[in-house]
Amino acid sequence: MKRSGSADLPLHYGYVPTWLAERMAKLGLAVVENIVLDYGKDEVLRRLSDPFWFQSLGAVMGMDWHSSGITTSVMGALKRSVNPHSKELGIYICGGKGKHSRQTPNELLSISETTGLNGDYLVKCSKLSAKVDNTAIQDGFQLYTHNFILSSSGQWAVVQQGMSDATSTARRYHWHSETLTSFVDDPHTFIYGQNTGNILNMADKQAAASRNGIMQIAQENPELMLKEINKLVMPAHHDVRAKDVDLKRLGAVLWLAQEKQPKDFEELLLLQGLGPRTLQSLALVSEVIHGTPSRFKDPARFSFAHGGKDGHPFPVPVKVYDETIGILQTAIYKAKLGISEKNEAIKRLTQITQQAEDNFIPNANFDKVIEQERENSWKYGGRTVMGKAQPPVQQQLKLF
Repeated sequence: MKRSGSADLPLHYGYVPTWLAERMAKLGLAVVENIVLDYGKDEVLRRLSDPFWFQSLGAVMGMDWHSSGITTSVMGALKRSVNPHSKELGIYICGGKGKHSRQTPNELLSISETTGLNGDYLVKCSKLSAKVDNTAIQDGFQLYTHNFILSSSGQWAVVQQGMSDATSTARRYHWHSETLTSFVDDPHTFIYGQNTGNILNMADKQAAASRNGIMQIAQENPELMLKEINKLVMPAHHDVRAKDVDLKRLGAVLWLAQEKQPKDFEELLLLQGLGPRTLQSLALVSEVIHGTPSRFKDPARFSFAHGGKDGHPFPVPVKVYDETIGILQTAIYKAKLGISEKNEAIKRLTQITQQAEDNFIPNANFDKVIEQERENSWKYGGRTVMGKAQPPVQQQLKLF
């Protein structure tokens, strides 16, 4: 097990409107289904344990790209959408914010009854991870949200967040049970439960290393421990600035969407008919699904898929959002039927964009790109928490 990273975020208050929350749930489920389909259920846990990937997922889902609200809104959306499909996906999401976090032990014990996993051990892992971040490490942050994500294979991840009133910031902590994989491959560490499936017996003597590892982490020097983890620190400013993104990577996506169409790429013929704006969003969503860890060092870039609920970098393009979800859902459905061409085309979208970066020289005016997105937002059904985007004054005059 390891504490795999943390993220420092400006403390934001407010709410996620229903129109966005529903879409976040649908897109989150589609992303998880794609990852499970192509890389397996345990890969979902590895991704969630990476603070940079998690922040990129929140940005591509239309949340504020750097705010503390990403944690509770993303995990809430995933819990609502993934848990109804837990048996099929092999992914279970427990806990949440406030009183929901205190339900984690009961939820884990209930899941253990249907999966045959060691519920008492999982509850202990949940409590220890919270205890370390809330008590063993005195960093001034008081935990107020705790999510425990479990795989039917016995692996797990924790995403939890604390608040500091003194600095008006939040800190998100990520955990991952990597060492559990060493017990899955050894048949004699399994027992059989009521569900007649494989059961991981963490009470077995061969699990001592994992149990000792947990206790060792609890005793570690906090300063040494903090230096060893992957840490993400987000800026205080709300707007998205050029320095917040990798302009070469963002520019390659914009080039693919605006100047090159799928008809120019034999590999993407199945995506013909998409408008350039939807292609832009789909390319960024595809990268969240298929990109490697090094691709997520600038989470703000992924806000150029579906904007943000507060209008930064631009209003959420609802029509584009819905079309992206529809494309992903269709690809997943066909892939389950053995028709994987569309799913492969979406994967190729990431590869082509990355290839374009090799010789790409950014030449677009960053602020102009955002300005154009905002001017065209009304065409795409743009919305924020303040309301629907309106056409520019000159365009309004033309409409009359």
